[in-house]
Amino acid sequence: MSIDLKGKLALVTGASRGIGYFTALALAKAGAHVIACARTVGGLEELDDQIQAAGGTATLVPFDLTDMAAIDRLGGSIYERWGKLDILVANAGILGVISPVGHIEAKVFDKVMLTNVTATWRLIRSVEPLLLKSEAGRALLLSSSVATDARPFWGAYAASKAAVEMLGRTWAEETRKTKLRVINVNPGATRTAMRAQAMPGEDPDTLPHPSDVAGKLLPLCAPEMTETGRLFIVRQNKFVDYRLPE
Repeated sequence: MSIDLKGKLALVTGASRGIGYFTALALAKAGAHVIACARTVGGLEELDDQIQAAGGTATLVPFDLTDMAAIDRLGGSIYERWGKLDILVANAGILGVISPVGHIEAKVFDKVMLTNVTATWRLIRSVEPLLLKSEAGRALLLSSSVATDARPFWGAYAASKAAVEMLGRTWAEETRKTKLRVINVNPGATRTAMRAQAMPGEDPDTLPHPSDVAGKLLPLCAPEMTETGRLFIVRQNKFVDYRLPE
């Protein structure tokens, strides 16, 4: 299935590597102009080279998502230049540490929550008016299986992703009667730097490449995608409804 995103404007966070990098590239190849955000300038420049080589276009925005004022300015800048936003892929996040809950340092826990949760909320607040101006606004919030399946030693990251999922579900309900569609995405185990940090003994060649995940995310950004308030599990290629049966 060919996805046509010509004329669309997409914002991708954590775009300098991994899932964010390849999702940004896939969006650009499909015709979207990509606003690529990340801390690592070199990774963004490499992405821009790949996008240009594929005939696409991008705007690079290097900044740290823990800079809340920068997130606020981003929404304003997008409005001044383009007046709307069609696609948001909130991918950026950090692992923190793999540790018993009671052993996590306060500064580490606070940074995980600031980067993964507070920054995501601030981003939603900044770009929601822009997404509502789109004829088919689409927002993807990247989550994890540990948001719903308790796993020992993953407490900080798991708690942050559970919070992100609830933000997404609430946002979807608040905007259900609009043209904006919001979904959470569990990409599953993927060959990324974060996965290597969490599972240092794992053979990366046994894991799907982030470009494979990007290929699954692309259709979720298209106007034809009508789901909202649900969880998409990449490995199973299906949507899961959070609502319990009555």
